[in-house]
Amino acid sequence: MNKLKTISISSISATTLTLLLLNSCAPQSNYKAVEFEIPTSYRFQTEASLQDSVGISDISWKAFFSDEGLTALIQKGLDHNFDMQNAIKNIEIANQKLKQAKVAWLPSISLDAANVAYQWRSDNYYGTPSSNYYKDKGSDAPSSMYVNSAQYISGLDLSWEVDIWGKIKSQSAQTLAIYLQTHEAKKAIQTELIAKIAEGYYNLLLLDAQMEVARTNYELTENTLKIVQLQRDAGQITSLAIQQTRSQMLVAKALIPSLKQQIAVQENALSLLTGQLPTQIERDTKLADVKYEESLSTGVPLYMVGSRPDVREAELELKIKNANVGVTQVSRYPSLTIDLSGGVNSMLSGNWFSIPGSLFGSLVGGLTQPIFKNRKLKTAYEIAKLERTQAEIDFQKTVYTAINDVTDALIVLESLNEQLDIAEEQVSTSRLGIKQSNLLFNSGYATYLEIINTQRVALESELNLNKLKQNKLLARIKLYKSLGGGWQ
Repeated sequence: MNKLKTISISSISATTLTLLLLNSCAPQSNYKAVEFEIPTSYRFQTEASLQDSVGISDISWKAFFSDEGLTALIQKGLDHNFDMQNAIKNIEIANQKLKQAKVAWLPSISLDAANVAYQWRSDNYYGTPSSNYYKDKGSDAPSSMYVNSAQYISGLDLSWEVDIWGKIKSQSAQTLAIYLQTHEAKKAIQTELIAKIAEGYYNLLLLDAQMEVARTNYELTENTLKIVQLQRDAGQITSLAIQQTRSQMLVAKALIPSLKQQIAVQENALSLLTGQLPTQIERDTKLADVKYEESLSTGVPLYMVGSRPDVREAELELKIKNANVGVTQVSRYPSLTIDLSGGVNSMLSGNWFSIPGSLFGSLVGGLTQPIFKNRKLKTAYEIAKLERTQAEIDFQKTVYTAINDVTDALIVLESLNEQLDIAEEQVSTSRLGIKQSNLLFNSGYATYLEIINTQRVALESELNLNKLKQNKLLARIKLYKSLGGGWQ
């Protein structure tokens, strides 16, 4: 930066007025909303899911999840989760920076309360001792290490950069967007946290249901084994029947310790999500008893774009990059600074506050124009424009990803409804098969192999049905999350 001139006091008002008038034609970087294609509805969206334009994203998580145990667990997570606590601190940090940005246009004022400065010199120094200093002290100046200069200063300094091109305005817009970003980041973390807790809770319910199926099947095959042993003792069948029946019994029995392990690991994961040490997770609900609304309103994509935290965060990032274009652009233009200082200054401490003899004051206006900075300023401006374009691309990608997420969730839900109907029919058929095969086996019209096969099919179909029930609950969570719900 090369200072071109120093403006005299008499010309400051006229120069300032002239430059302030130039503000009307100053370059601006006002944000303009990006325009790109957004569909009016989602692919595979049904009439039932398009009940209104808003959708389930406006439903509070407390209303979306009806299980009291789950809602209590979510609330604990919101209160104690470590990522949530950090997100709140990030908001507080950004708030402090925003407060600073709001007063950035004001001049900076510093107080020099008591500045005492001495300079000592020796024989070979080109100057001479200060005669007044030693005269007032009543002593002769020494030949070496004499006091060459002494100053006692107290005063106020004011420095003000006039925002003639809107640089400070653009910086304030940046800071505001960053502050709002922290709020959207917190919402995104909350949505993700609620989804993870709900998924973990429903996984526990699935493991509980699988444990119940495994134990029931184990008891069933154990009873079958006793009957087979009696038949072997009566000479009706061979020992091979006992081995095969016992193998089927051990398949169900082996599931029990494996499920116990998975339950404990899942409980630990939920404890960490809620900011707690590993502990047991209370739950009174069974997977089959979880209640929910079958019909889900997804609304329209345009509304979802305005409610998803990550989409709003991406748009705020675009606003930050846009404001940076303005900052880098005006950095290439002249800057006007006004410096004002005043106070008391004396060579001797005894005259420090002698008024008016020790008073001093100065007023300087400086107009500075960058001329050659090794292309740094132009490079920064060109990069800022390219980064703004990148932010536009990222914003559009985020919007399209969000629409894709909703579409995927709708497809999964539709498919799961069909799979559940088939799985429930399979379970009904396998349960009926067990009853009939037991009757036939006891009457001597069915072999032990038919019994074993029927029990195996029943075990697999029960486990599969429970898994599909959990998958539907998880798909509902994914749809709720993808629509931007969960942070209300």
